[in-house]
Amino acid sequence: MKKTKKDTEETVQLLLQTAKRHFSIHGYAKTALEDIVNDSALTRGAVYHHFKNKKGLFYAAVESIQKKIAQNIEQQASMSSDQWEQLYLGCRTFMESAIDPNHKQIILIDGPAVIGWNDWRQLDANHSMRLLYNQLEQMQKNGCFPNLSVRALTHSLSGAMNESALWIAEQNSLDSLEETMRVLNVYFEGLKQMN
Repeated sequence: MKKTKKDTEETVQLLLQTAKRHFSIHGYAKTALEDIVNDSALTRGAVYHHFKNKKGLFYAAVESIQKKIAQNIEQQASMSSDQWEQLYLGCRTFMESAIDPNHKQIILIDGPAVIGWNDWRQLDANHSMRLLYNQLEQMQKNGCFPNLSVRALTHSLSGAMNESALWIAEQNSLDSLEETMRVLNVYFEGLKQMN
């Protein structure tokens, strides 16, 4: 019997959800493809057909999380009409999402090592960093930090947040998140002075 598009999508989502659960708990190296297959009640053939191999499945898991984080950022930032608060909320949501126990092992710890730094950065650029750039570009059009390069500012803030997220994940403390957000607020206050 031929599978419908809906059946195919359900299979892909089941594999992804199962894989993300295993990768987040056990890490990439200690996750056996057989465990994902058994837990999802599917076959190795389904994995090979949709993702080629374990690394392909992991790449899809990283991308899925990046997309989800971007959706969270957009949703939270849209809760305010103030552009500075939108920037703050977006950055905070990124940090909270990155250190989420269901995400941090996959996107912060294993992601760069397994899929490679360049591919990992590209996924970040396609999702969270793209939103940050768009926000900063709009703010500059509205008169903020007129003499700064939006690209340079985007990379600087994104790099700071990625490194901070790693640090917060290592500390395993919400106090570290609050400390980081206070530091980001100092950056934002400095940027506000450039108007």
